[in-house]
Amino acid sequence: MNLANKLSIVRILLIPFFVGSIVYYKVEGGFITYLPFMIFLIAVITDGIDGFIARRFNQKTELGTIIDPIADKLLLISAFVCLAFSKSIPFNLRLPPWLPILVISRDIIIVIGSAIIHMIKGHIQVVPTILGKATTFFQMLTILAVLIKFPHSFVIWNLAGALTVASGINYIMRGSRLFNENNA
Repeated sequence: MNLANKLSIVRILLIPFFVGSIVYYKVEGGFITYLPFMIFLIAVITDGIDGFIARRFNQKTELGTIIDPIADKLLLISAFVCLAFSKSIPFNLRLPPWLPILVISRDIIIVIGSAIIHMIKGHIQVVPTILGKATTFFQMLTILAVLIKFPHSFVIWNLAGALTVASGINYIMRGSRLFNENNA
């Protein structure tokens, strides 16, 4: 268990604190108003640091290739669902319901496709794409923008939605090529 993997686990452990801070969110509640932002920002920073450490200090592990994207997905899905459906979030700050549905659907399709390829090929190498990384970045930026009450958050979440669709299509095309290579 190296430092990069420990940081991924810290990100997973931050999720219940983030969700709790949304449940008890108050628009003018002092510290509690900024707590979700601070927790999510710490999670985003640990994501960047664990990736840097894994690459810079050659700490890439098989566990890390699994746990890092799981930590990202759990954090993002929790954040999108909370910020779209939590009654403690004022309506004008909530994400539109289509966005978490889109994000979750894309992730489910990717996981199911990966599982099918793994069953057929016996293994699958998880290689994130530039488009996938940009999607994750804009999804995280969407959450941060909403939490700081950025007045033009809708621009960021629409871009995140478009990137989510584009990267989902890209991953489906890549998966299809892998599947066809195996069955040719």
